[in-house]
Amino acid sequence: MIRVNGSEISEEAIGREMQYHPADSREEAWEEAAQALVVRELLMQQAVEQEVVVPPQADEEDESTEEERQIDALLKQELQIPQPDREACRRFYDNNKNRFRKPDRFQVAHILLPAAPEDEAAREAARVHAQELLDILLETPERFGPLAREHSACPSKEEDGDLGWVVKGQTVPEFETFLYEGRPGELIPTPVPTPYGYHVVHLKAREGGEEIAFEEAEETIAAYLQEQTWRRAVRQYISILAGQAEIEGLEIEAAGSPLVQ
Repeated sequence: MIRVNGSEISEEAIGREMQYHPADSREEAWEEAAQALVVRELLMQQAVEQEVVVPPQADEEDESTEEERQIDALLKQELQIPQPDREACRRFYDNNKNRFRKPDRFQVAHILLPAAPEDEAAREAARVHAQELLDILLETPERFGPLAREHSACPSKEEDGDLGWVVKGQTVPEFETFLYEGRPGELIPTPVPTPYGYHVVHLKAREGGEEIAFEEAEETIAAYLQEQTWRRAVRQYISILAGQAEIEGLEIEAAGSPLVQ
């Protein structure tokens, strides 16, 4: 039996809440759901005690419940979060410059020789075929389009194998590795293996990787720092409420609440 200052949280309520807390085991999902309901009850009790006025829905598309709006109003009333100053933003920028770079993008064409990952014979045949095509193209690179149309198993063959511009995450990691190692304007000098088979790859161009100026990133950094400060403040506030409350049947961990994820 779980109670928060005498108010009971039923097994049925926890069961309904579990659908919002996917986990590796039922026990873990139950624990997370119970934690969430205890935190919600703590906040709702505090909202009632503070006589928090529930604001109206912001617009017709706002799907938040009255309870959610009341908790949000409570937190905004109780927690005053200062805006990060320019110095703090600059310090974060200087310490995390690798996070403020434009993504690399690659203009790529390829010829796919298909083979399933588990079919060793087919993969070896695809590798040999890819090497044969690559040998031809190293001598006559202008034949890439016609050979792609003739041999590639990718729909891009209709565009002479051209995939256009791709960025990290758009292709499989095995393919991306060779793009980063390749020289723009040249063929990748070896057949490229992926789960789909073997590829003959022409890296036409590469762009990006440039550093984003602080002035361009400052607004995003300020929002990020304020969000982090807000989350810490909410965790601390929940911890204080939990320390002042009488909670039976569960040890509350504020950091585990979905309200402060």
